[in-house]
Amino acid sequence: MTKAELIAEVATKTGVEKVAVQQTIEAMMKVIKNSLQNNNNVYLRGFGSFIVKKRAKKTGRIITKNTTIIIPEHYIPAFKPAKTFTEKVKTNLRKPE
Repeated sequence: MTKAELIAEVATKTGVEKVAVQQTIEAMMKVIKNSLQNNNNVYLRGFGSFIVKKRAKKTGRIITKNTTIIIPEHYIPAFKPAKTFTEKVKTNLRKPE
């Protein structure tokens, strides 16, 4: 599902104009991005958490040049789904045998 499809679906289900839904979704994404940039996690009960993960320093290789490089520690944004959300996806996608 694309952002445009998400906006259309929310507009249909809520009866709110697409422009208003788009502004709301854009604002929500901006707030989440800013929170993660400030090292603040975002928790949405029943849905999941947007968190900042720390990646440790590690050794990597450039295969084409056959050289070793050091990848410094860094932080990345990540999404961790809620247990209830994960279970619903698992049971709905389970194929009948």
